[in-house]
Amino acid sequence: MFLEREEVIVGVKELINKELILFDGAMGTMLQKNGLKLGENPEKLNFSHEDMIIKIHKSYIDSGANIITTNTFGANRLKLKESGYSVEETISKAVSLAKEATKDTNAFIALDIGPIGELLEPMGTLSFDEAYEIFKEQIIIGHKAGADLILIETMTDLYEAKAAILAAKENCNLPVFCTMSFEEDGRTFTGCLPSSMAITLEGLGVDALGVNCSLGPDKILKVIKEIKKYTNLPLMVQPNAGLPSIIFGEAIYDISIEDFTEGIEELINEGVSIIGGCCGTTPEFISSIRLLINSKEIISRPKVSFTAVCSPSKFIEINGVEVIGERINPTGKKLFKEALKNNDMNYILKQGIEQVEAGASILDVNVGLPEIDEVKWIRDSVKSLQGILDTPLQIDSTNVDAVEAGLRYYNGKAIVNSVNGDDEILDKLLPIVKKYGAAVVGLTLDKEGIPALAEERFKIAEKIFNRAISYGIKKEDIFIDTLVMPVSADGQSAKETLKALRLIREKLGLKTVLGVSNISFGLPSREIINKTFLSLALEEGLNLPIMNPNSEAMMEVIDSFKLLYNYDKKGSKFLEKYGNKIKKEVVAENKNNSGLSELIIKGLKKEAQTVTKELLKENEPIDVINKHIIPALNIVGERFEKGQIFLPQLISSAETVQSSFEILKNNIKISDNINSEKIILATVKGDIHDIGKNIVKVMLESYGFQVIDLGKNVDKEEVLNCAKEQNVKLIGLSALMTTTVKSMEETIQLLKINDLNAKIMVGGAVLTEEYAKEINADYYAKDAMESVKIAKEYFANCNCI
Repeated sequence: MFLEREEVIVGVKELINKELILFDGAMGTMLQKNGLKLGENPEKLNFSHEDMIIKIHKSYIDSGANIITTNTFGANRLKLKESGYSVEETISKAVSLAKEATKDTNAFIALDIGPIGELLEPMGTLSFDEAYEIFKEQIIIGHKAGADLILIETMTDLYEAKAAILAAKENCNLPVFCTMSFEEDGRTFTGCLPSSMAITLEGLGVDALGVNCSLGPDKILKVIKEIKKYTNLPLMVQPNAGLPSIIFGEAIYDISIEDFTEGIEELINEGVSIIGGCCGTTPEFISSIRLLINSKEIISRPKVSFTAVCSPSKFIEINGVEVIGERINPTGKKLFKEALKNNDMNYILKQGIEQVEAGASILDVNVGLPEIDEVKWIRDSVKSLQGILDTPLQIDSTNVDAVEAGLRYYNGKAIVNSVNGDDEILDKLLPIVKKYGAAVVGLTLDKEGIPALAEERFKIAEKIFNRAISYGIKKEDIFIDTLVMPVSADGQSAKETLKALRLIREKLGLKTVLGVSNISFGLPSREIINKTFLSLALEEGLNLPIMNPNSEAMMEVIDSFKLLYNYDKKGSKFLEKYGNKIKKEVVAENKNNSGLSELIIKGLKKEAQTVTKELLKENEPIDVINKHIIPALNIVGERFEKGQIFLPQLISSAETVQSSFEILKNNIKISDNINSEKIILATVKGDIHDIGKNIVKVMLESYGFQVIDLGKNVDKEEVLNCAKEQNVKLIGLSALMTTTVKSMEETIQLLKINDLNAKIMVGGAVLTEEYAKEINADYYAKDAMESVKIAKEYFANCNCI
């Protein structure tokens, strides 16, 4: 008897783990045999040939299929535009026909969701949001109509698969299966790796994943062997019956039922538990598989455990040490801040390219600046970077909305930097990390700040670890940052950070992260300190140093460590990089080449236009084309053919050429002074870094000023009330994080409108004199001594009462 609706979800999920599941075979092949013409919309037959659709479904059920798929592969608003039927009409009709076929059986109905038919950005013009809305419409209608599960199939673009999965997970509670289609080279059409597919789709919460279409079972076997290394989810295959030949107008596939079934048996022996057929398969194929699996059980697969991040075409397994490039971060970078204010995405893209060329495996992306829309910028930065680079990204923000935007539009598995031991932060961010299947960095600090001792940092790490596990985040996806404090401020800080690293590694078995260059802040010859500290940290188990890969000295430490610890097998990468000095110099020279050809290869559209204009001052348009554009395209084409770049990069280079052509077209034919004045010092709301403030306090007090230290994470109202009560005429505000400068501005505004007759000085690594003026501060103190100078001059000249 057909299961009641409320039992369906449980029934499907129980079936997954209980026995080998058999899907139906091809719908398209069967429709073609029954008269579907080439190019005709198959979904229209739901209305004109109802009995035929029901008969096909029943033939698969009679052949032993547990699950049949609705005739809705192309039932989206774009493909149905010329059909005369709406999405709602088409899907509702298809599900009703499947229901009729499954009446009085235990077969389930899968809502079939195929590719939209247009490429998503950056390869095409369809936005991720548009794709999501298209899939959302299909899924809501299919769920309402009575489908039992969602089958997302024949995807070649991981980004499109992600849009479909999110649409399913966010708009229904049905089980979700997803399969992608791979070529013989082991990648999808857009260059997606099986490993990248596996960890991304599992992270997004599908119930089963695998491969369909394109290949026969024998060639799918290689892809499945790769996939199963990187997922513990049930594996699904729906192979083609080989390749078709058109004989007398009919597609004839070259794999026999017997050979197909033998191939399926091999796949089952590899641990595949959900089987069906794609192009060329018929009820006879399904009957043969049913006979096979009746005598078989699910093969138990050993659990896999690994740590990895990815883009579609690059998979980074973190076994040893991988460098996270730190340069996409406005902290202390005037040019970067100006680029953000001026909406200059090209600056970020160049920073990304330079770091990847220098050896970064992952790029940290931080665009936190108070006067910009961080959510928009993180979204646009992620989309733009992944349009020209295939390097995995780390989304670096404490803004919950920005983190979610970054993860939503990221194509692959990213890292979130970061959470800390604050319960509120953990409970806001960890669910987002889990939803999008990301890895997460936990900082060993809480509302009380950064503990001085390693043991206390370990306790915070343990709390973060346990909370992340409770949210369903895997141990392998939890990284801990034991936090590097400037040794100039605390001589014991380096030792405690390193000790904490060791404790995390030995007691929790987690991977670790450090922002290495913080150690030398405020000291001369910083690179000497940085590389020594990096060496010590690597010995203690540091896996992911956040650093500037453009520093040759730092990268030499990384490269030699990998050699000495045998992460660089046989020293092949070391020899390639350092074995030929002449080659190294050529590489360096090429790196500095900013010519049009190089810009085209890198996909830097805006800068390519600028260089094109410059070239036209001394060259004819035809010479620019022949000497710069054509050679660049030849290189891009060669790299694409060799599998060194993939479709997104190829298209990006082509679009860069188009941007150049737009230009070409138009041209073708300690003091003795003792003071008793009061000064308030406070680190603003949201910021728990107070090293700089504490140094200023010590300096001011040594000059005789009476400092009222309100501490860190201070509400603006508390600053105002204190100033009123104590009649304070000089207030010092500190912020170290770009995300909290907005809080500083709000505090200044509150103080100004209350007409306190007080002046405000501001300081912190994220500030500049220009920005201090923008937020209406009276003084900018670049360091502690400048604070003293400001205070002395102010009180000497003011008529403070």
